[in-house]
Amino acid sequence: MHRWSELFIPTLREAPADAEVASHKFLVRAGYIRQLAAGIYSYLFLGNRSFNKIMRIVREEMDRIGQEFYLPALHPREIWEASGRWALMGDNLFRLKDRKGADLALGMTEEEVMTSIALKELRSYKQLPQIWYQIAPKFRDEPRPKSGLLRVRQFMMKDAYSFDIDAAGLDVSYKKHYETYCRIFDRCGLKYMVVEADSGAMGGKESHEFMVRTPAGEDQIVSCDGCNYAANMEKATSKLEAVADLAAEGDGKPLEVHTPGQKTIEDVARFLGVSPKNKIKTLALMAEEKDASGKTKLRAVVVLMRGDHQLNEAKLNGAVGAATRPMEESEIKALFKSPAGYLGPVGVEWAKDRKKEAEKPVLFVDKALEGRANLIGGANKEDYHLKNLTPGKDFHATAYADLRAVTAGEACPNCGKALRIDTAVEVGHIFKLGYRYSESMGARVLDKNGKEVTPIMGSYGIGIERILTAAVEQGNDENGFWLPPTIAPFEVVVAPVNVKDEAVRTAAEDIAKRLESAGFDVILDDRDERPGVKFKDADLVGIPFRITVGKKVTEGTVEVVLRSTREVRDVRITAVVESLRELLGRTG
Repeated sequence: MHRWSELFIPTLREAPADAEVASHKFLVRAGYIRQLAAGIYSYLFLGNRSFNKIMRIVREEMDRIGQEFYLPALHPREIWEASGRWALMGDNLFRLKDRKGADLALGMTEEEVMTSIALKELRSYKQLPQIWYQIAPKFRDEPRPKSGLLRVRQFMMKDAYSFDIDAAGLDVSYKKHYETYCRIFDRCGLKYMVVEADSGAMGGKESHEFMVRTPAGEDQIVSCDGCNYAANMEKATSKLEAVADLAAEGDGKPLEVHTPGQKTIEDVARFLGVSPKNKIKTLALMAEEKDASGKTKLRAVVVLMRGDHQLNEAKLNGAVGAATRPMEESEIKALFKSPAGYLGPVGVEWAKDRKKEAEKPVLFVDKALEGRANLIGGANKEDYHLKNLTPGKDFHATAYADLRAVTAGEACPNCGKALRIDTAVEVGHIFKLGYRYSESMGARVLDKNGKEVTPIMGSYGIGIERILTAAVEQGNDENGFWLPPTIAPFEVVVAPVNVKDEAVRTAAEDIAKRLESAGFDVILDDRDERPGVKFKDADLVGIPFRITVGKKVTEGTVEVVLRSTREVRDVRITAVVESLRELLGRTG
């Protein structure tokens, strides 16, 4: 039996001065974690028990669909160069040299290592599909560690990888992970959402995130309470209300109008007496693209948005296929022959096909402008704008794309009801990687016809710490937190109010033993402390149920306290086991 007096549970009355979010404050105060350095934490007794329970759930569910590996944390530079990510990951990748001067990295993910195993070991379609996973520490040189375990430099992660012969096989592997993740998060007691997501640096096409709403989150999710639509900000879309176009002026051709000193969208709209919805916002950017020979070169990328809309950078980077940066003043003048504030699409020769005309600038037009007429935009001339601008007539886009950021209150693309935007914590992410890693690293297998083909891959991650922190964030009050019983360090604490009272002490010992024999994870608070101290600690440390053993033992009764609701139930000592079974939904 676990006795509080024999354990190391260093609870604190005050949170660290730098703790801003509930999970950081309470995990430190409850003695789950201690900081070693910025973004690096030690997991103490209670914290480690919770982590082990979470990992047990993850392992049990993953073992139903895959095989567990254990991979090295040290990775040679060569495999990251083979995938192209040695340079792509930049400063996020921890890098070091061995005594012989060879470059190594600390693993932040395992696509390269798993693919290196596949390319050496998988030879035939008969060996596919494969699902391999591991649960191990990962490392990321996070520039701004904060919020306790939410943004760290070392973290525990379950990462899985699937190898299939074709896209239909990947669909099956992906669905298996989707369903497995739902079971994992259900068993961990999380209230979560599954949202359409952007794959980012991982690569791939289809992607879903498993998110928990909380003010502590750094991600934003867009969702509809009227249907099941949900997406992160990088993928979210909405249905826009129709906008009345302006009437054409003059002969309908672009009409130059003097707008002295009017540079911003709002200034020009006010000066001309129109809505920003009838204006074009011109964003001038530069992207680094690789040509056919593999050389990197800068390319001008210009984006046109509706005047009242904001650019979603992740959508743009996905459309461009590269990261972008704002143009410098000299670059703006070289392309537009105009100072910033008066830029527009007319008078520049845009690439019609960005792949065939790599020397020309690219013009992306947001879909909200497609089909519009008689818009107002910059004239590429200081103190002048143009009226009567119609996309497809007065200028031609290289491509139309959804590039805008959704705002709260816009209509759901599915049912039309108002969308909401919440902050959230990501606890899991699944990707259809496609051929990015297997192709670049040279993995090949023989298909049924004896032809050499590239296996298609998926990647699937779960943050172990994220599950714990999300659970704390969704279940806390001013006195502490409560965890779902499946991941709490203990399910129940038995708290005798006075250990010097033999009847109270004996009853508490007996109850704890009977609960333990019945299969409950129980801790006996046998400390010689005042009841208030014990109750405060019990409230603080995340245990979902407390059994208070006090004066009522003479009547054969104890109190069962539900931490989440503060509900207190008087229960006969002889019925304690059955009462706990009922509360936990167990039978027998």
